Parts: sequence; C-alpha cells; structure tokens
Amino acid sequence: MSKSLLEQMPGIVSAGKRQAQQILEQLEGRNRVTLQTRELVIPTKDTASVDLFRNFHDSEASGGDIAADQAQPNRLIYGDNLLAMAALLAGDTDTPSMRGKVDLIYIDPPFDSKADYRTKITLPGVTIDQKPTVLEQFAYSDTWSDGTASYLAMITPRLVLMRELLSERGSIYVHLDWHVGHYVKLLLDEVFGKQNLRNEIVWAYYGPGSPGMRQYNRKHDVVFWYSKTDEWIFNDDAIREAHSEKTKGNFKTGLAGSGFVVEGYELATGKIPEDWWTMAIAGRYPIDGKKRVGYATEKPWPLIERIISGSSDSDSIVADFFGGSGVFAAVAESLGRRWLTTDLGKPSTMVMRKRLIDIDAKPFLYQAIGDYQVEQARSTLGRSFRVGDLAKVVLDLYGALPLPPEENVNGSLGQLPNTRSLVFVDSPSKLTTASTLRRAQGYRDSKLGGFDRVVVLGWNFSAGIGQDIAALQDPNLEVLVIPPDLLDRLKKKGADKLASEVRFASLQYLQAGSASRKVTKDGEELRVELENYVLLSPEAINLDEKNRAALREVMNAEPLALIEYWAVDPDYDGEVFRSVWQDYRGNTDNDDDPLRVVTSAQLLLPRRDGPRRVCIRAVDVFGFESEAVIDKLDIDR
Repeated sequence: MSKSLLEQMPGIVSAGKRQAQQILEQLEGRNRVTLQTRELVIPTKDTASVDLFRNFHDSEASGGDIAADQAQPNRLIYGDNLLAMAALLAGDTDTPSMRGKVDLIYIDPPFDSKADYRTKITLPGVTIDQKPTVLEQFAYSDTWSDGTASYLAMITPRLVLMRELLSERGSIYVHLDWHVGHYVKLLLDEVFGKQNLRNEIVWAYYGPGSPGMRQYNRKHDVVFWYSKTDEWIFNDDAIREAHSEKTKGNFKTGLAGSGFVVEGYELATGKIPEDWWTMAIAGRYPIDGKKRVGYATEKPWPLIERIISGSSDSDSIVADFFGGSGVFAAVAESLGRRWLTTDLGKPSTMVMRKRLIDIDAKPFLYQAIGDYQVEQARSTLGRSFRVGDLAKVVLDLYGALPLPPEENVNGSLGQLPNTRSLVFVDSPSKLTTASTLRRAQGYRDSKLGGFDRVVVLGWNFSAGIGQDIAALQDPNLEVLVIPPDLLDRLKKKGADKLASEVRFASLQYLQAGSASRKVTKDGEELRVELENYVLLSPEAINLDEKNRAALREVMNAEPLALIEYWAVDPDYDGEVFRSVWQDYRGNTDNDDDPLRVVTSAQLLLPRRDGPRRVCIRAVDVFGFESEAVIDKLDIDR
C-alpha cells in the first residue's frame, strides 16, 4: 500500500533540506552557478539629450557610501529559480552575494497540476498554439510527475534558499490557493518557524460560478506571511485605510459619552487593514492599461502594492522568484524599490521585459543562468561527470563513432560511418563562437589525414553566431543545435530509446540591412534597417503539425513578422549589450500595428568622432535570440 502524503512529508522535507544544503556548500567552489548578462536594458523615449551609458555608470560610481549590492542595477533573470538563487547567493567578481540582503520575497508559484501552460502566439493571419518550450515542459512535468508530492519536493529546497537570501528584518509572502496551500504551510512552519507566521491573509475576489454547482463558489486565495526573525519591517502608515463613516461616528460618540481617549491617536490616520482583503482580480479593476498585461495568472496591482509598501523600506531590495506577468517588478519599480525577479518561462520573461520598458523603468539587467546544461548534466550524470562522457552520448545520438583516443580531443570528435565527415561536439560549459568554428575547421583539415567536411554540434551559442558562420563562407562547415532538453530526456528514457527521436536543428540568424550616420544640429542621427530573419528550424519548436504548417507560411511570406522584440546598441563593446532603443510587438508608440515591430530604428545620439560598432539584437516570438554587428560605421560625408 502506498504511503499517504502526510506519511511522505518527513522524507520530502529531509530530501529538500539536503538538496538545499548541497547547493549552499558549493557556493564557494569552482563549480558554483553563475549568471550571464544578456542585455543591459535602458528604457527611454529620448536618446538625444544625454550620453546614457556615461550617465548610468556615473550614477553607479557616485554611490559613495552606498553598499555594493545597492549600487547594482535591478535584474530580470531567465531560468530555473533554484539555480538563479544559487547564483545570487554565490555572487561573482562583478556582483556581491545577495545572502541576507533581501528585505521582501513574494512568490506566486503554480497551484494546480491541471494548468494549461500552452502559449497562444498571434501572428498576421494566424494564431499558433505553442506548448511549453522543452525546458519549461520538463520542469513542469517534474513539478507534477507524482502529484502534490512532486510539487512539495520542488518547493522545499527553494524555500530554504529564500530564507538564506532574506535579511534579518526580512519577510516572505507565499501566495497559494486550496490545491496545495495547507501542505505548503507545513513546509513554511518547518523552514521559517511557526512562531514567525505573521498572518494568514485571505484575498477574496468576485466572479461568476459554474452552472449547476453543488458547492459554494471558490473565490479566495491565501497569502502566508512569515518573517525571518522576531524583528520585521512593517510600515503601517503606508497601508492604512480610511475608517468608515459609521466607525468615525462611533469614535465620536465613545469619546463624548464614556470619556475614553486613545493617547496620541488621530482619527484621520485610518486603520490597519484586517487579514482579509477584498480586491478584484487583475482583469476586472478600472486601472491604467499599463498596469496590467492580460497574463493568465496576473495578480492585481493594488494587492502587490500593499505587500511591498507594508513590508519593505524605500531602500529595500525585494524579489519575486515566480515572476509571471512581472506585476511585482513593475510595482516595485513604481515604489522606488530595488528589485530582482526570475521565471523559467520564455514568454514570461518577454512579457516582463516589455512591461518594464513600457513604464520607463530604470536601467535593468536581463540575465540567464550560466552553464545551464552543465548543471543539468550534473543532475543527470552525477556531480563528477566529465565533459567527454557527455560528448560520447551526443556523438552516439547523432550517429557518429568516436575517433581513436590518440586523435580525440576530450572525447569530443567523431566520424559519421562510411563518410569523410568529422563531427565535433562542443562543451556545455562554453559558448560556441567564431573561434570554436575555426578550431573545428582546423580539426577537419588535420585529423586522420583530413576530412571533407565538419559538423559542429553546440549547446550554447554567441548571439552573433549566424553572422560568424556567414563570414567564414565555408560550405563544408555545418552548425547544428543540440536539443536543449536532451539531458532531461536522457534521464527519463535513456540513450537507446532516444536515438530515433532526437533531431539536431539548424541555427537562426538575423540580417541587419543598411545602417547610416549623419550629423545633426545637436549631435548625430543613426538609422538601422532590418532586412530579414531566418527562424530556427520549425522542427525544433514544440508544435503539432497543423501549427507547424501555419508557422512555415508566415516564415515564407513575412519573416520579419516573427520578431517579438529588437533593440540597438550604438556603441557595442563586444561584452555587454546595452539597448538604448527598443521596439516590440504591441508597442503602438512607434506604430499602430500590434502584430509587427517597426523595421527601421532612428536614434538621436551625442556626436562621436570616429567609427561606431553597432549591434542589433532580436528576439523572436518563441524566445530565440540572435544579433548582428555592423563594424566601423562612419558618418556619411
């Protein structure tokens, strides 16, 4: 007879604590998780009047006595929040550890195993129904593979790491409903201490029920508020509500009739709200459209505003590790708080980035988990795995035989049977770049007397890899993408069962058309034109055949309609992409077409002597990134 969930709970808690402890023990090691900065986003409607880069860095440098963590930009992080928290706790050479630095954490994790995580993508003339990306799909299936027990196993180590991030005056708010709320409360009691439960808040909302119901309408969620210690931030002045007229009358009557006085109390200060809050759900309150984006699980602005205002100070760092629609980050931005947020879903991170640009947020970093596949490999193959072991698996799945040991570099080289085709598997701990491709060309020409062609299989690519491939002009070089979910699939099925299922897809790339510079009265004007976009192979996207066929039609008829977001860095340093101009689908400030981006960018910039190095970065509707670099662009004479 299988154990009940209550019988499984002690084991779930113990395993979760062990997992968290292993992560904490690795924070100082060479295998610690890192974050890669993909973009410094500088939302602005006017690039003419200031040197944005210089102003931003000058403001950082002028911090004086401000702590190093306070001088860092806000952060939007794509990836598994467990790995993101590990990276935040570890810190790196550029950013200090966030351990004990966060005053408020709010999380709104998924509630229900039956949730539909598919994304509808509306393109000109067609709507595509996309299942989760492979990474998201396997994360969600892991979360619910064994029902509620799997969910609790997922959340336990994350709660432990969140406690490590909290300051001594910090709080956590956990937003749930009837599906798992009562079980998670037991975990919160264990991790934070039941004596630190400050409130069980009931958020009640309205809406029609289902016809023929034989029960009361379920119209409330719960929010558990725990503090880390017995000292916590609570700004009651920031969240007080006006007394009702009846209450005001009762106070006046009481004061006059019974003679009681409340020392120092002014009736106008209002009351601290009760622990039951009645607020409309996100789609039903009359508020500026920029404060909601129509995301399926979006929570109302006033709900988040009360939590942030009440439990953080003006100089606090606040965090949300299930970012969703980005309402938490947007409210934190509006209240002047320092924030960081994460999400595993590509659609979510795209919505959040656009939302923050739309409200003219202060510059923020868009980051991703560094060495993501390495962490997955350690989980699948053991902490002591070698890159060569993984390369051999990939070679087998591609159908290649390893070269003899004396000719094999870290086990990464193989040969397709009965051909003169060399196969090179790049390391999951590195980006595949132009230098990688040149090294592969060298192997092709030197190994075993030389091969006719070489196929490079890569995990992670530099954003400009498409341009690098084109520049080499080598018809005997092919570059393919190792499926990003490969390690999860290996874990579930094994290499033997996967051999016939794995497809290695082609790369996507962006073509930037013409670019020009000309002198203006106040500086210079930079113009950039998009020319074409070639999508990653449709076979690599999680679509059924009907939706894949619809996608091919759009690809052939109007490829630029696939671009969700693009940005321009007019002074690219080759390391950090700093976007000072952006456009995205749905932005009607630049045009009135919500389904297309504009294809021409006009930047008014301070005059610069000498050539510029301009970088254009695009993200398509599926979340794939690519970039093009225009070197040595001079002013037109």
